[in-house]
Amino acid sequence: MSSKVQSKGFKAKDHQPSAQESLPPPEANAEAINFLNSLRYLSWKLEVVEEHNKEFIKFHALPMERKMSLLKQDDQLAMTRIIKEGEEVKTEVTFFPWHSIAGFVSQAANLVLLRVMAWRQTVPSNARFLALDTEGKLCYSTYQGLGSQMIQVGHQQVEAFIVEQTVHSEQGIPVSCQFYLFSDGHLAKRIQVGSPGCCMITKVPTLREADDIEPHLVFEKKPLVWEEDMELYSRFVDRKEELRLSHNSYLRQHPEAQALISDFLLFLLLHQPADVVTFAAEYFGPFAMRRPPTPSLRSSNRPCPFHELEPEGLEGEEG
Repeated sequence: MSSKVQSKGFKAKDHQPSAQESLPPPEANAEAINFLNSLRYLSWKLEVVEEHNKEFIKFHALPMERKMSLLKQDDQLAMTRIIKEGEEVKTEVTFFPWHSIAGFVSQAANLVLLRVMAWRQTVPSNARFLALDTEGKLCYSTYQGLGSQMIQVGHQQVEAFIVEQTVHSEQGIPVSCQFYLFSDGHLAKRIQVGSPGCCMITKVPTLREADDIEPHLVFEKKPLVWEEDMELYSRFVDRKEELRLSHNSYLRQHPEAQALISDFLLFLLLHQPADVVTFAAEYFGPFAMRRPPTPSLRSSNRPCPFHELEPEGLEGEEG
């Protein structure tokens, strides 16, 4: 015997909502979103891309098996649940819009989140995440720190950090589980509140020690006294002599340069302008290829063209 049920979640159009389904969908609060955003070294904000879970109970009379798959498809999250009780198989498919599951923590992401809490030895206060209840419905999930406790694992006493997670189902009663975690995030014990059974490891794993972050090496900057360095001083002397010979060679090949400079210095000493830069610009201006010829030395006291000019508007107002 088998049955198949398809549910479109928030995308269903022909479905007439009941009084319970007409309630707005749950949303994670700011504390939960900020905590997920703080996981810089994990990145991706623990968003689900693909996940598969399987649970089963081996009863001879009525065996039970549950499978759930989560798969991101474009702008939505597809959830497929297959429940097998004896010979009866029930399949449900639900789609959640991606924007509606901000702050959602799946079962696999929950283990990573618990490990981070164990590393930090802290639990986000008043944080309200999103999770799936036993019926595959979206609901709230909260965490609470219960402190540390020494537990017996094999023949050893080991300290564990306890975190209690509560899934607040909208239709059923809340389900709480307590997780006992070692300092490096290893899960040592899991208890479902109200259940007589528990899951516990039988041997203490090799605990990972905290990474020692070495300080950055700082190299002090030493002053360079090149005059006292024989090699650098020798390079300086050689380069200086090389430039001197190159300059003399250029001047020998272009005697007009020496005559031009001498002529400019002669005019400069004769006029002795207050603004030497403007005088030089006017003197060498006619030699420019892209500038129309202008009378030489038309003014030796004209404002420097390299200074900022006052706006024309201000000049007009003054006039």
